[in-house]
Amino acid sequence: MWCQRFCIGLLSLLLMASLSVAAEPVKVIFDTDLSGDVDDVLALAMLHTLADRGECELLAVTISKINPLTGPFTDATNTFYGRGDIPIGVTRDAQRRDSKYLKLINEKNDGQWRYPHDILSNEQLPDAVKVLRKTLASEPDRSVSIIQVGLAANLADLVESKPDKLSPLSGLELVRRKVKLVSVMAGAFEPINGNQHFLEANVRNGIQSMQWFAQLWPADVPVVWSGFEIGIAVTYPRESIARDFGYRKHHIVREAYLLHSGPNHDRPSWDLTSVLYAVRPGDKYFDLSQPGRVSVADDGFVSFTPAKQGRDRYLIMNSLQAVQVREALRSLVSQPPLNRESR
Repeated sequence: MWCQRFCIGLLSLLLMASLSVAAEPVKVIFDTDLSGDVDDVLALAMLHTLADRGECELLAVTISKINPLTGPFTDATNTFYGRGDIPIGVTRDAQRRDSKYLKLINEKNDGQWRYPHDILSNEQLPDAVKVLRKTLASEPDRSVSIIQVGLAANLADLVESKPDKLSPLSGLELVRRKVKLVSVMAGAFEPINGNQHFLEANVRNGIQSMQWFAQLWPADVPVVWSGFEIGIAVTYPRESIARDFGYRKHHIVREAYLLHSGPNHDRPSWDLTSVLYAVRPGDKYFDLSQPGRVSVADDGFVSFTPAKQGRDRYLIMNSLQAVQVREALRSLVSQPPLNRESR
């Protein structure tokens, strides 16, 4: 019995230590195309558990694809993790996308929402650019990391936005003053299955906005790209979906994953790698390329040109790092919420 108590006490101390690791939590805006792939859901869950550990502060979520259930689902996920008041913004001018899992927010148990949420329609939500401008304006200079894991529509529109009542600064000036890093999941920086001209979906589905982002984003605000090759090298294990979420009968992450991918699929962790780098950039999960500049061709092909003072870098990962990344992702996605509002 004493040994059991000792182990419990030790685990409690380790948890407390892990919660206090980040003296200065990374301030994050999560810009996502949540709707099609389920890795966006896993990435959002990661941000909440990293916030539970004191490693980041999730300031806002902006959505870059159009589906009437994206806002309600995001609100339900935020509420599940005890942060139902996080601002959410939506685009009204981007690709429309069906979804296999967003319908979860319509499920009820005993007449009550299975996953409680206050947002019932995207019509209740402000435009993404307004949320971005308001959030950035209220934060200290050079303090915000933006994680973009979808179309570049919202960030391209942000850069082109004009001064308004939210801020006297233009979008370009606001970005230069407030943003310290953008962590982007887009493109491919190695051949994919021998294809030297691979057209990655986040670019292909919004070519013009990604071109604008690559061209207009200020040169003195670093951009780190996680290419398609990184996500396919680290898949989220199906065993985790089967085993790690049993602390709750209904879990929004597990149920979304099963609706999207089923129980027999290890899903590539594209978006999750951008989250991991943005919040833990110094933990050696990845190496970085030399500096350079990313450009986007008219067909959506992403290319990288080395340049000594370049704004852009991309993630590089060896086989040992891939093992470490996979374990970190599993731990962070499946961690139980500390302050759950849901039932």
